[in-house]
Amino acid sequence: MERVFAEYLIETPYEVEQAAAVLAGEQSSGTFVSVPGETEELKKRFAARVEDIQLLDVADEPSIPGGSIPGKKYQKAKVKVSWSIENFGYNLPVLISTLQGNLYEITQFTGLKLMDFEVPDSFANHFSGPKFGIKGSKLSCGVTDRPMIGTIIKPSIGMSVDETAALVKNLIEAGIDFIKDDELMGSAANSPFEERVKAIMKVIRDNEQKTGKKVMYAFNISDEIDEMQRKYDLIKKEEGSCAMISINSVGLSGTKKICDQGELVIHGHRNGWGMLNRHPMLGIEFPAYQKIQRLAGVDQLHVNGIQNKFWESDDSVVTSIKSCLKPFLGGKEILPVVSSGQWGGQAVETYRRTQTTDLLYMAGGGILAHPMGPKAGVNALQQAWTGAVDGLSVAETALKYPEFAESVKKFSK
Repeated sequence: MERVFAEYLIETPYEVEQAAAVLAGEQSSGTFVSVPGETEELKKRFAARVEDIQLLDVADEPSIPGGSIPGKKYQKAKVKVSWSIENFGYNLPVLISTLQGNLYEITQFTGLKLMDFEVPDSFANHFSGPKFGIKGSKLSCGVTDRPMIGTIIKPSIGMSVDETAALVKNLIEAGIDFIKDDELMGSAANSPFEERVKAIMKVIRDNEQKTGKKVMYAFNISDEIDEMQRKYDLIKKEEGSCAMISINSVGLSGTKKICDQGELVIHGHRNGWGMLNRHPMLGIEFPAYQKIQRLAGVDQLHVNGIQNKFWESDDSVVTSIKSCLKPFLGGKEILPVVSSGQWGGQAVETYRRTQTTDLLYMAGGGILAHPMGPKAGVNALQQAWTGAVDGLSVAETALKYPEFAESVKKFSK
């Protein structure tokens, strides 16, 4: 029978083999005490198996509160566990409950993080994955051999419908590929969702008629499921191409419900990511997280950015980008969305470390605050990526392109 395999980073004051066995039992057929009906036959068919244990370093203090024991050391280890697919079939919420359920609360662990997981090939027959992904997103905007260049409406909230539409017009005329609502913008008092969609899509359609280019705008439809559906339908009616979902706020089933329709590109915003990942010994690592979102069908997913304004390290960002580009479910990649304090100066290091232009490269202030205006801001980002792919340094790119040179003066630290 096919099996799902998961890898965890754990920390425990107990014997690692004992703690791993508790994890496997708690997340399958066992409980804290033997119960009637838990036969050997049942366990053989449904019990999780500990497949591998690799001991790591030892700590003097527990990483998180829990099973601290005076005088004990805290052993870290990588543990691989597997489950028969019979336990959950192709039920995504039950699969995630199995991989990430009560095990975070088990006394035996003073640290536990889901690092990655693998599913059988048969999952590709039940989960279609991203409908558009990298190729569809770039094709929609007419982008080929460079990243999509995008920005966010700023201020995040407070602008009227007319002010937002005017800013969108300026950005489109500047040559932008992608624009999105901020995650804080839903349907505000001075910017009702329906009015905003209609006003912005008129600007986008008018530009498409003139130039043939259809800019992608990600409208934030995050809401209750019925309201998300209504908003989704409105975007389709207005000939939009993208909807944004705050995936941690909406939840897995809500996200999948929208993704399954497959008529709009789904931009997955991961706001709240820090509570899932920031502690090194608690939560989930991005390689596992992005697979969950790919199973749900998300097309684009935030990965932070090199030299970002948040806490995440460059190594972590690079790992996230590369994990999005790895084949999964038969080869359907999810488009990495690079954002957080980005301007053209980070393009050189981003390309050097990832060797890809299959990105949505987002800059807010890096475009809107350019000294020569938004058009120069968009041009500067495109120039930065041209220089990066050509193997030029930031200084060499600045000598070649005046608009990028002004970005360097404005944004370099």
